[in-house]
Amino acid sequence: MALTMVEIPEQKLYDGNRFPAVISPTPTPAAAATPGLTETIQANKQYIQDQLRKSGAVFFRGFPVNTASDFNDAVEAFGYEENPYVGTAPRTKIVGRVFTANEAPPDVKIPFHHEMALYPEYPSKLLFFCEVEPVSGGETPIVLSHIVYERMQNKHPQFVQKLEDHGLIYTKIIGQDDDPSSAIGRGWKTTFATEDKNMVEQRVSKEGFRLEWLEDGGVKTIKGPILGIKCDSSTGQRKTWFNSIVIAYTEWKGDARNDPEKVVTFGDGSPLAADIIYDCQKILEVESVAIPWRKGDVLLLDNLAVLHSRNPCATPRRVLAALCK
Repeated sequence: MALTMVEIPEQKLYDGNRFPAVISPTPTPAAAATPGLTETIQANKQYIQDQLRKSGAVFFRGFPVNTASDFNDAVEAFGYEENPYVGTAPRTKIVGRVFTANEAPPDVKIPFHHEMALYPEYPSKLLFFCEVEPVSGGETPIVLSHIVYERMQNKHPQFVQKLEDHGLIYTKIIGQDDDPSSAIGRGWKTTFATEDKNMVEQRVSKEGFRLEWLEDGGVKTIKGPILGIKCDSSTGQRKTWFNSIVIAYTEWKGDARNDPEKVVTFGDGSPLAADIIYDCQKILEVESVAIPWRKGDVLLLDNLAVLHSRNPCATPRRVLAALCK
């Protein structure tokens, strides 16, 4: 089944590869139906995998993907095993393997991150689908993680060396109940899908966290030291900025329970320099690509190679997601 690689203005060029790769249906005669995305994936799976390996991201535009069920069928067509979501972002399951992307208020900017980077079992692939197209804003910007590493290594070599030598410790306080106004608003009962503290302790231990129960009913979770730099899946050699420094420092501080200077530190307990974190945030923005969503668009990401974020929007927007091993 034919497909076409297309160019759009938002793409960037790295090492001769367009980021992201953009795939559309091959134009057909007026009377012919546009091929479905599920069938296109099934017929061109290896080609799409090759594009993902080279680019880190594949953007599908122009296919008749209209509903969450259509998207779920496309996800299933890849043959990837499902990776359950673990974390504090508010989400709702829709159908099959599909759930909402972060349900934080639309005017909230969600900083760049690798999905579930703090957990030992993070997804290797992410898929997003635009079900309701925003009038403006609401893009899902993406950036190549090895490019961020290279820029940070050039500008802040001592910081990067210390990060590689010591790793990072993350400390987060999670409330007892959900807070829908926050991008990290899941309380611990929802996060761990239980009200049994013994079950929480068992699960946290399995995931490599330590915890402390607080007098107000909340819980403090401590993770680390863990690596802040990893190697991508395409070459196994390029170092990537696989950490949550920026999102922890800039987003978790929106919760009054969390002090940005304490939520993330080097693995030896020493603080991170705020000016370097904000400079990293600038690098992420400069190197990123933000393609305005259209209804039916689908985005496939290599989670080891690419960080993603969410731009705010003042209009209705519904983007669904699926996580894969």
